[in-house]
Amino acid sequence: MCRFLVYKGKDEILLSKLILEPTHSILTQSYDSRLRLDTRRPHNGDGFGVGYYTSAALGPAPCLFTSTIPAWNCINLSRLAAKTTSSLIFAHVRATTSGALADANCHPFRHRALMFMHNGSIAAWPAVKRALAASLADAWFLFVQGGTDSEWAFALFLDSMQRQGVDPSAEPPAGHGFGHAVLRRALGLTVERINALVGAVPPGALDAEGRRSLLNFAVTDGVSVVCSRYVSSRTDEAASLYWSSGTSWRDEGGGRFVMERRDRGADIVLVASEPLTFEREELGIADDEVCGGGLDNWVTVPTNSTLTIHKQTVMIHPIIDEYYNHSPSYTRKSEFAKSKGLVSNAPGVTEVGALAVGEVGRDGVVEEEEEEEEEEGDEKSEEIDVVRRRLEVVQRERQRGG
Repeated sequence: MCRFLVYKGKDEILLSKLILEPTHSILTQSYDSRLRLDTRRPHNGDGFGVGYYTSAALGPAPCLFTSTIPAWNCINLSRLAAKTTSSLIFAHVRATTSGALADANCHPFRHRALMFMHNGSIAAWPAVKRALAASLADAWFLFVQGGTDSEWAFALFLDSMQRQGVDPSAEPPAGHGFGHAVLRRALGLTVERINALVGAVPPGALDAEGRRSLLNFAVTDGVSVVCSRYVSSRTDEAASLYWSSGTSWRDEGGGRFVMERRDRGADIVLVASEPLTFEREELGIADDEVCGGGLDNWVTVPTNSTLTIHKQTVMIHPIIDEYYNHSPSYTRKSEFAKSKGLVSNAPGVTEVGALAVGEVGRDGVVEEEEEEEEEEGDEKSEEIDVVRRRLEVVQRERQRGG
């Protein structure tokens, strides 16, 4: 399985501060992935990619740099990262599950202002591919250049946007994008359509994985970011995904970085398959010690949820379908994720704040745009009920622990 990283900040950051210098940077994860358990294929060395947005004067499309050279062995990556800044960055290291070793198969993928990457796999892909391709409009069928299930998933996302009345090829309003609700709905429809396609596969065409897809997606229009952590199973855990936010990404030297929090603001938001820092381990602090000062800054994204970054505010929404479990105390099994070379939950915490539908940012509670108000109502009420039940469980567990 692959690894990816998202940076969304109020200010630009040097790429090297994320993808090269941290002790567990995305480059390090290409050859030393602490959460990778697949000893048969211990590396994420089947190519890499970096995508980032530049000055608006250069247009809305992101710049991409991809290569089939392993990230740890690419001198041009070091040269580029040391001299390039951006406020919105995608980075990805690849361990192939489908598609040949080729530049066209390296993430992230791009269409006009949109950028997309994936960690995971679509179940029964050989049996699903033809039906998925046939379901696309001609433009998105012809869009695909490589052979990965991930790029076909991006084509499905673009098709899903178009089905909702939004043209992915249009130039989005400067500074506003297509709207985070548009991206989130399209990503939800993409997951729904993948599940339907896999569900139509005859039992005899299924392999040992059955109908279980691992769909950790990340998509952005250059303004908002939506990520998913998802597995098409009611009992299995999804592949790992974490997020962290704060006011600065402080370089303490020697490869050690700390997400500093001076207030409740979220000037910086990071989303990653693996934390870029493992503070407890690096400082020799036992797991059962109570720590402060920037430790435990990585929060686990709940399984079968989306994480949205909009106006530097983080929002978590459950993906409520046949695979969603409404019980906040239900424990999913991790064996499937481990069999794919992943762990479901490792260092990091699930904070009360991470369970909220809307996280409060520096500017207060996010005010949705008028065209996005339709997302409220029944869906919002159901989400709040889910959050309330989860908070009650967290509070009971803390009381027992105290």
